[in-house]
Amino acid sequence: MAAKRKFSTFSLSFLDIMSCGFGAVILVFLIIKHDVNSQNELQQSELQAEVNLLEEEVAQGKDHLVKIKNSLAKVSENVVETSGLAKMVNDEIDAIKNKIVMLDVEADEQQRINMENELQSLLVEKKKLEQEIAKGNNARRFAGQGDRQYLTGLKLSGSRTLILLDVSASMLDNKIVNIIRRRNMSDDIKRQSAKWQRAVRAVEWLVAKFPLESQFQLYTFNSRTQASVTETTGQWLSISDQKQLNNSLSALRGVVPQGGTSLVNAFQSITSLNPLPDNIILITDGLPTQGIKKGNKSTISGKDREMLFKSSLERLPQGIPVNVLLWPMEGDPMAASAFWKLALLTAGSFMSPSKDWP
Repeated sequence: MAAKRKFSTFSLSFLDIMSCGFGAVILVFLIIKHDVNSQNELQQSELQAEVNLLEEEVAQGKDHLVKIKNSLAKVSENVVETSGLAKMVNDEIDAIKNKIVMLDVEADEQQRINMENELQSLLVEKKKLEQEIAKGNNARRFAGQGDRQYLTGLKLSGSRTLILLDVSASMLDNKIVNIIRRRNMSDDIKRQSAKWQRAVRAVEWLVAKFPLESQFQLYTFNSRTQASVTETTGQWLSISDQKQLNNSLSALRGVVPQGGTSLVNAFQSITSLNPLPDNIILITDGLPTQGIKKGNKSTISGKDREMLFKSSLERLPQGIPVNVLLWPMEGDPMAASAFWKLALLTAGSFMSPSKDWP
């Protein structure tokens, strides 16, 4: 009879099972991530850094908003004060008119003359006060010849307005012969060209009419496009910031009109602004003479210029009104029709102001 095997709890099979179980525990332990807390802490620190950055931007925005509100409050206060003075002057004018009417025909002639002189002085003062009230709503003062505020239909109420100003050689004069002659003169003479000075004054007039709470940018274009102040390319500037406004206009006065006209590059540059403008004012004198790159031809036909204009429209961002101010030039009869269609297509406006504006 075979011998009975003695049972042991530490048999080979049992040890195998225990080893496998222990190995599984070790494997699970190795798989489990032990740096969960450190990763969470890293993510939390990154999120906290973003929060701090956003809080800083919000604080800066609030400071800027306070400055704008203070500027608006001062302007409003000045307007109210001036309006009050104007009302007082009106009352004095009415009182003097009543006195003049009540004077007897045989009354002292000198007294009547004195009253009439006083009345004229008050009328002059009234006119000055009314002009001050009108200027109170402007971003800056603009001194022109008379009160030429007649650009009816031109939209200047956008929150972000981009001015595209043509600074090609054609802005030196209205006639081709004079353009060629001036092109070979000194830079100072070029800057003093009547046509170019008119364009500069037009920009000064426009920015003076922008809402104080709005933003603007001034791009000049010929064969290439750049901001008036190169360092601000792609940035929006605040109308209420007089330093930024004056810097842009000062830089513009130093520009020398030269080179060809690439409208496609001008329209392409609009995409550098973020967010995009909600209003564009284009100041030019004719159809483009160049595409993205300068052509090999020394002359260009009217048909080719029309083709360049049509191709440039492909680079224009959609949904932005384009308001065109056209300075007509000799030898470019199709420009007015093309730019009028552009304004109509974009729900903008088109006008060719008289030579005495602004």
